Amino acid sequence: MTNRFRFLPRASAVFLTFALAAPLLAAAAAESAPAPLPKLVVVMVVDGLPNEQLTRYRAQLGEGGFKRLLADGASFSNAHQAHGITVTAVGHTAVLTGAYPYQHGIIGNDWIDPVSGKSVYCTEDHASTYIGESTRPEDGTSPKNLRVDTLGDQLRYATGNAARVLTVSGKDRGAILLAGKTGTAYMYMEGSGNFASSSFYMPAHPQWVQDYAAGKPQDRYFGKSWTPLLADSAYAGDAPDDVIPRAANRFPLTMNSNSGARDGDYYLNLKTSPFLDQLTLDFARAAVEGENLGRNPAGVPDLLGVSLSAHDYVNHKYGPESRMSHDHLQRLDRMLAGFFSFLDSRLGEDNFLVVLTADHGFTNAPEFSQARHIDAMRIASKPLLADLNAHLLSKFALTNAVRAAVLPNLYLDYAQIEAKGLTRAAVENAAARFLLEQKGIAQVYTRSQFEGGAATPTRMDLLMRRAWHRQLSGDLMVVTKPYVFFGGGSTGASHGTPYAYDTNVPLLLMGRRWIRPGDYGQYAEVVDLAPTLAHLLKVRPPAASEGRVLTELLY
Repeated sequence: MTNRFRFLPRASAVFLTFALAAPLLAAAAAESAPAPLPKLVVVMVVDGLPNEQLTRYRAQLGEGGFKRLLADGASFSNAHQAHGITVTAVGHTAVLTGAYPYQHGIIGNDWIDPVSGKSVYCTEDHASTYIGESTRPEDGTSPKNLRVDTLGDQLRYATGNAARVLTVSGKDRGAILLAGKTGTAYMYMEGSGNFASSSFYMPAHPQWVQDYAAGKPQDRYFGKSWTPLLADSAYAGDAPDDVIPRAANRFPLTMNSNSGARDGDYYLNLKTSPFLDQLTLDFARAAVEGENLGRNPAGVPDLLGVSLSAHDYVNHKYGPESRMSHDHLQRLDRMLAGFFSFLDSRLGEDNFLVVLTADHGFTNAPEFSQARHIDAMRIASKPLLADLNAHLLSKFALTNAVRAAVLPNLYLDYAQIEAKGLTRAAVENAAARFLLEQKGIAQVYTRSQFEGGAATPTRMDLLMRRAWHRQLSGDLMVVTKPYVFFGGGSTGASHGTPYAYDTNVPLLLMGRRWIRPGDYGQYAEVVDLAPTLAHLLKVRPPAASEGRVLTELLY
């Protein structure tokens, strides 16, 4: 067959070739062009959510919440809060600093000031007060104790402070440690049920916050009951209420107060219910609208941090194996679906990126573990410390050699030790040997070990070394055995150890233009979020960030 292009002039042939190839070249160029920056990055932390709960209850999830994150986003099954003291303040700090406690200085929810010997709350700042609310000396009001910057700080730096960074949480530390040094934090006030910021951030609330508070949304739950969302058969695998001693109240859980009025007792009770998380998400919606987040007039990205606190309170009170914990996760799932739908309609699903993780996991209530033939227990701190001081008195004639403690950190009286001509290492080692003989104790680290680099290269050693800050941490760090935790009483569950049930948390990222969906089995850490988001936002990573960019999930 005759080629009909055979006798075309050279110029015409070239033009025709270009015309035929142009659509393909345009498509290739569009595919290789970098995606625009997200208009809004939403960083969500579910306080006290172990990854195993998300996996265990996945089949019961509704549409549009966790299931949307899992189906449309990237999920890491082997992600960890990779430090040894897994508590709320430390875990929240890791999310947007990309740093470990030995650098960022938030070594726990509380610690002992090495100079004054007084207890320090992680976000306390006596120079700042809540706006329009009463403030106690131990309340969290600013990031003064945070020694490093965050992703939000870098985003504001890169945009000449045009980017808006706002966080909200049921706990002050959940909001403040996500907001960093230059963001704005709002936290739930258990005395009034309001959300408030502090004088560190501003002299007075903006009008949208005042309007939100005037509506008193927290009062709509008074007299209402928290009842199971699903059919009874859905909870068949949960721990029976009559097997494990927990708090006396069970489903239905009615929101009220001892006085019968909407008072501090009622607002406090809301914290151990799904209603706290709904209020937090409602305030987050109001913030998106009131601050116009995601519609920045400078054309730069904004950042919204949302820390959902109720799951932690529920797990502490009832245990992660309980119907209450199971049901709370299901209700939170439906709340997330509503919040994501709001973002879709407000911004368009191609314009925002969502990250969801947790600050720590949870161990089971000891009674539940014991029924499964696991050696589990609670260790009461006061008798343990009294016995240790008695031992050191007998061995070295030291009076109250352990001068203070916020477990797992113990602080020794080095002045007394040196005054008696003793070496620090001798007393530390004697204390460690005694503690290792006590029931439920797995390991003890000493200041001399850490300062001399003597710790062995095990994973536990690595996580505890990351958790130890030379200027702030104790002279002894005590690690319990698996399924053992420090705490008095006879009910509930806890966290705080370097074991996988406390470190393994969800790590989910969703954003169609930037994130490659899939289930990822690679090892990842929560500290990887900050450098990954910095890469996507084209800003510097936070100064102390040690995480890696999760390149495997990026387009």
